[in-house]
Amino acid sequence: MKRVKSELFKIVMNRQRSFQFLLFLALCYILIVTVIQVPFVLKTPLSSDTLTPPLQLKTELQLDQKQSPSRPTIVVNQSENEPYKYLSRLNFDDKDGLLLGIDKSVIEAFQVGCKFWRELQESRKFQGLVNATGVENGTESCPHSISLSGFEFSDKGRNLMVIPCGMALGSHITLVAKPKKGHLEKEPKISLLREGQSALVSQFMMELQGLKIVDGEEPPRILHFNPRLKGDFSGKPVIEQNTCYRMQWGSGLRCDGWGSRAEEETVDGQVKCEKWNRDDDNHSERSKTRWWLNRLVGRTKKVTVDWPYPFEEEKLFVLTISAGLEGYHVNVDGRHVTSFPYRTGFALEDATGLSLNGDIDVHSIFAASLPTSHPSFAPQRHLDMSTRWKAPSVLPGPVEMFIGILSAGNHFAERMAVRKSWMQHKLIKSSNVVARFFVALNGRKEVNFDLKKEAEFFGDIVIVPYMDNYDLVVLKTVAICEYGVHRTAAKYIMKCDDDTFVRLDAVIKEANKVADNRSLYVGNINYYHKPLRNGKWAVTYEEWPEEDYPPYANGPGYIISSDIAQFIVSEFEKHKLRLFKMEDVSMGMWVEKFNSSKSVEYVHSYKFCQFGCIEDYYTAHYQSPRQMMCMWDKLQKGKGKPQCCNMR
Repeated sequence: MKRVKSELFKIVMNRQRSFQFLLFLALCYILIVTVIQVPFVLKTPLSSDTLTPPLQLKTELQLDQKQSPSRPTIVVNQSENEPYKYLSRLNFDDKDGLLLGIDKSVIEAFQVGCKFWRELQESRKFQGLVNATGVENGTESCPHSISLSGFEFSDKGRNLMVIPCGMALGSHITLVAKPKKGHLEKEPKISLLREGQSALVSQFMMELQGLKIVDGEEPPRILHFNPRLKGDFSGKPVIEQNTCYRMQWGSGLRCDGWGSRAEEETVDGQVKCEKWNRDDDNHSERSKTRWWLNRLVGRTKKVTVDWPYPFEEEKLFVLTISAGLEGYHVNVDGRHVTSFPYRTGFALEDATGLSLNGDIDVHSIFAASLPTSHPSFAPQRHLDMSTRWKAPSVLPGPVEMFIGILSAGNHFAERMAVRKSWMQHKLIKSSNVVARFFVALNGRKEVNFDLKKEAEFFGDIVIVPYMDNYDLVVLKTVAICEYGVHRTAAKYIMKCDDDTFVRLDAVIKEANKVADNRSLYVGNINYYHKPLRNGKWAVTYEEWPEEDYPPYANGPGYIISSDIAQFIVSEFEKHKLRLFKMEDVSMGMWVEKFNSSKSVEYVHSYKFCQFGCIEDYYTAHYQSPRQMMCMWDKLQKGKGKPQCCNMR
């Protein structure tokens, strides 16, 4: 027993001595590091060689393999009197008073803009204004139901019912009206006529519109419901349904009386198109065969009701549109007629107006089960004020590409969608590519105030100090060139819109196909296009006397080399740059002038998509904020394979 205890005692003592020895070695190491290495490190100066410029991406392999480190984000901390850091440096001064036409409009817009900008610097004044308009409040009080007579609805010729807080699940709108009798039309768009012919037309359009989504633009058509009693090219009564966002129509749903196929998907269990009587449906052979088969097997004949087309000239009808889980449902005189599925890009709360136009007399409209509160339509509804969305700082030295994004002051949702989607690309996060929004001042002071706050927080907005005007968008393009040349020293400069989705790696790869020593102009290039002399987009001979435009790339997305951008800025500063109201044509004109002294390589690709999205796109235009997020999500999950989100 004593022997065992003696052995245990020896083992414990050995372990204790080992632990003491290790502790002694650790103390010696700490002493050596403290006395020798720390003073050496403190005395060693930082070498300028340790600061390296961003890598220049040249090949597809680099684009695919480069793991880009994150850079610190910009934190703007400035006094009220400090010059605004994100103001464009373009000089619009005309001391000699020699400018005419659009150039004169530039000076006037700049003078008004400067006045607004000076007032905007007095931030405290506008804080009170914003609070008074309810921007800071989270909700907006709205009625549970709205009722209008036909006279009230058509008052002042607007034919519009405002739904302040939009719609919600279970909301419904009931219309009591009467279609007008058909009238002769010589040029109806829905009928195919030969020269000198005319057709009887009777149709009306009922639309749910997003009145508060945009300002100063055509409101999106969240639901376009178009019954055509007479005048359709088919010669039959039909119902057309669709959506439209920034003049871009989706794929239409056409109900022509045949009814939806059995295998077609339903909307909340309802078919998209119900069947109605057609004068060319005289009980088909298939129906007769089925009837004889049922007789042979002893089945009783199923009783069916043949309904007529739901609308008739000069006959009163009651139409109800209700909001379901999966789409809108339309009932006429108590019978289901059609259902239209919701489309990506639109929400029920966006439907803030009901419009009616065409051959129809409205007796009354009633909307019920409406939401009584709504997230504010102010920027706070759209902006996610998180530091993760702030712009990376611009590093010293040249960058591969600068992207200028044209935007309007009130496009808060569009900018936020871009920040959360393709601006999260590793090339932007590492500052090898720099992207900025270019925005002019808005006519509404509270919008400018919120824009300034947005710019200060995110650090990705350049304010061009003139009053925004469609005819002067070209000034933002010049400002993009100035910023790309003087503030980022970019190799390439790209221009796009805030509803354009950009595949950065594909765009840079396309630009890198051109030799480094060549000037380039890359995009979806139009050749021999002629000015429209009539209509909404008409160009007068005073504005453009030539019969053809120069070759120009479509505005939603194109690239130029830095030497062309430098030329544009230089010409502008000398007051020698010709300005035209269509900015993409202006760019084509400037490149053509530059090309007369130095050769430019024009690179055309239809993958810089002008209308919507196509397979294997480089850029996709007319993308709503929800579509932006959808496309980015698909790009991440598909490991870089591009996929469209065409359904709205």
